[in-house]
Amino acid sequence: MRVGIVGAGFMGRVHAAGWMKTPAQIAGIYSIDRDGAAQLARTVNGQVYDDLDALIRDVDVVDICVPTHLHHDMTLRAAAAGKDVVCEKPLARTIEQAQAMIAACEQAGVKLLVGHVVRFFPQYALAKTAVDRGDVGNVGVVRLTRCSFQPRGTSGWFMDTAKSGGMMLDLMIHDFDYARWVAGEVKSVFAKQVRSHHPDAPGDYALAILRHEGGAISNIEGGWAYPPPLFRTALEIAGDRGLIEHPAGSSDPVEVHVQSSGGHSRPDIAVPSSPLAEDPYQVEIRHFYDILTGAITTPRVTAADGLAALQIALAAIESAQTGRPVQVKEMG
Repeated sequence: MRVGIVGAGFMGRVHAAGWMKTPAQIAGIYSIDRDGAAQLARTVNGQVYDDLDALIRDVDVVDICVPTHLHHDMTLRAAAAGKDVVCEKPLARTIEQAQAMIAACEQAGVKLLVGHVVRFFPQYALAKTAVDRGDVGNVGVVRLTRCSFQPRGTSGWFMDTAKSGGMMLDLMIHDFDYARWVAGEVKSVFAKQVRSHHPDAPGDYALAILRHEGGAISNIEGGWAYPPPLFRTALEIAGDRGLIEHPAGSSDPVEVHVQSSGGHSRPDIAVPSSPLAEDPYQVEIRHFYDILTGAITTPRVTAADGLAALQIALAAIESAQTGRPVQVKEMG
């Protein structure tokens, strides 16, 4: 399998490291950052391409690690050439773009895999397994936190909402996707957002409440407001039989607290408390490799999942802008 990586920034380098742990060959790199492309190509012993279509022509899989607004065009070009696509999240900038990407790949008979890596983080995957096993019973409340410093991309595209969609689309979409994975389809979203563009204290903070079709509620917190290099995530999943939690800043696996026969909670450690050190991005890329080679037939995250997460994120953005709850079905 010959892989071509589009983009030589942080995610391009992360994906390259993942592919290097598989039998796949990284055949080439394409990026507008010529120096970055050359450096990454030396690392992976690949070729630098000056033309995207030439790269697409020479590979089996096109791995798209570029700003969000570029995903649509590049995916269509890869699909037209009959090449499988790996695309970083968010799947696209708009619903229409995402739908066109999915349709183009289906029509061409190629795979479209979306990089929602939180599904591959060990604590989050363990929590999902515990939910599916029935450890906490019927899920009623999900609480998710993802707060970091404001990104400082050299091109500034993160701060251009026309390109990135802003913090809720670029960052909180991780937890929108995870909440849906754990608690089911989302019916409506109500969100509030506070932004500061002061040069000495930039920040972006939001809270979103998701109502799931099955009756569960997810409370999701996200922000680009911490001083570098702080990054904090946390999860809680409460059901009618117990609670799963992974506190912010903890390096331990999740804990599952279940109701004992006497009605009191007792803590159970889901797995041994040793650190779970395997890089989730490498787990994700290995999973993609297995899907692309047919070793696994069902992807952990599908293109339809990527579209659904995009719909939730855009509903949250509209809710924050309008001050009203937004039905996800309104997003198309």
